[in-house]
Formats: sequence, C-alpha cells, structure tokens
Amino acid sequence: MQASCTCGIDIHSHVVPEHFPAYLGSAAPADWPSMAPAYACHRHVVISGKVYRTVSERCWSPTRRIEDMDAMGLSLQVISPMPELLSYWMAPAAAAQLLRYINEQMAEMVGLSGGRLCALGAVPLQDMDLALAELDYVVDRLGFAGVEIGSNINGKPPGAPEFAPFFAAAEAKGAAVFVHALRPAGKERLVGPAQLQQALGYPTDIGLAAASVLTTNLIERHPKLRIAFSHGGGTLAALLPRLEQARRVFPALQEAMPCGPSEQARRLFYDALVFDAPTLQHLLASFGESQLMIGTDYPFAFHECKPLASINDAVADAALRTRLITHNAERFLGLPSTLQ
Repeated sequence: MQASCTCGIDIHSHVVPEHFPAYLGSAAPADWPSMAPAYACHRHVVISGKVYRTVSERCWSPTRRIEDMDAMGLSLQVISPMPELLSYWMAPAAAAQLLRYINEQMAEMVGLSGGRLCALGAVPLQDMDLALAELDYVVDRLGFAGVEIGSNINGKPPGAPEFAPFFAAAEAKGAAVFVHALRPAGKERLVGPAQLQQALGYPTDIGLAAASVLTTNLIERHPKLRIAFSHGGGTLAALLPRLEQARRVFPALQEAMPCGPSEQARRLFYDALVFDAPTLQHLLASFGESQLMIGTDYPFAFHECKPLASINDAVADAALRTRLITHNAERFLGLPSTLQ
C-alpha cells in the first residue's frame, strides 16, 4: 500500500460542536455542556462547572479535518459525538434536546465535507420512545449511516433486555450501530492519573459490552444487525476462550447460548485501534478477516495518527489489507462496495 494512498475509511472519529445551545426550558440541567475560550484554535468543554476536555477546531471544522485525513490516507471518515455527550444521565427531554442539536451540527459538517464525511448520530437511550424517534430522524431525515451508543447506558450493557426494541429498529432500518466505551466500570480501582480511564478502563468496559451481546444472543435474534465495537473489542478476544470453556462446563451456559460465543463474535464488527501489530493479528484470528476496520479516535490526543501504516505493519497480504482499510467498513456502513 503506497504511503500516498487516500483510500481508507475511518469508522471511529469524534465531534464536539464549536458552540452548545442555551437550554430551552426554565432551568438548565447542572451537566448541560458549554464552551469556554482556551488558547488559539482551542476551546474548553465545560460540564458541571468543570473543564472536561480541551479540544481543538479539528473537532468541528470539516476543512481542518479533511486536511488531516489526506495526510492519514483516508478517503472517508465517520464522525460521531464525543462519548461524554451521549448524556444518558440527563433527564430524557433535556438529553433529547441536546442530542438533536449535536446531530444537526454533524449533518452540517457532512454537508460541507464534499462527500468526505458521514455520520453516526446519538439517541437518548434512557427513554426508548425518544430514542426510537431520534433514530428515525437521524437515519430518515438526516441520512446518517446509523448511530453511536455507549458501552453502558447508566450501568446497563447493550445486551440488557430493555434495549431490545432499539436493536430491532436498527436492524429493520439497516442502521449501523457503533458501541463506544463510556464511563467504564471499575474506574475507581485505577491507581494513577485520570487518563488511565482511557488506557485501561475503556477496553474493559467495551469487552463486557460485547460479551453482553453474545451472552444474550443478540446477533442470533437480529442476524442482519450491523454492530461494531471500539478499541478492537477491548478485552473480548481474551475473554472468549474462557467463555467457551465455561459454556462446555456449565449446562446453564450451554442452554443460554445455543450458538457458541466465538461463532457469534465473528459476526460482529470491530475497529483496529489497538496500537500493536501482534494484537491486531490476534484479533484477525479471533474475529475474522472480514470484521475489522480502521478506527482512529481522531482528533483527540490518544488517537492513531498513521492508520494505514499500522495495518501494513500487521498484514502482509495486499488483498487483506484492502479489506481492512476499505471494504469491511463499506459493509458495516451499508455503503456501495468499491470491491472490483
């Protein structure tokens, strides 16, 4: 793969709007986000009166984003909200108001991108009626490829039964679902700087989220659902052999999972954001060559700057590299295939 190639599709990148709207109501929730000036080309995201993250204009500027995409070898980038903006902990009506604004801001970015961006929207999953209505809006009205959801919704994993109507609707609409780590379990056990939550907590939570999909047979019940997991599926690949052995040992697990977890796992999608060639090779062996895609976590500091080079380092076969760089993402997003 030539370094000058710009054929990659990045399914994992994030957006923060340049501004947040005023709350339309009598009293804004305490955690309604706002922006405050920082230094040149940067702003502080303020949540609950504290700076949550300082972000650059790359979060909201299609022009700056596309400049970086060219250098990264990307033809298309999928944008989704910074996960903390999913706002599952807000009152449902307030979250719906905020997410509608963010979805419409992303639609503007897509419209200004000249076909270089597409979007995964956000829905207020703490209220199923509002979530289904926003799913209709982002797919049918805004033309988004699907939605991003958190690895847990106020502590409940995606496989929890209360989210079944959402996944049924996503399957029926052909909407892709991207699961991103959010407010991970066990973060109180991390000893060290706050950034350890991203380094260590996120893979754990995303692994448990993916495992919940297997143990509840979600993909068996919705075989046409296209669902992907961030950060290479986190710990899932390491958990699968243990889950397989437990299923052989414990009759209750055999009964609960008629289809083996490893077989189900090879029907899910994953990004390749693991920063390590041997780990990526292990994921290919565990999940299958058709299920992994570029994910960068752009534009945050902890992102993959050279996604094509990372795949080239791990994969010798040119045809497989092309699948990982382009064609698997086309299938996940429901785009026309460029495979000749």
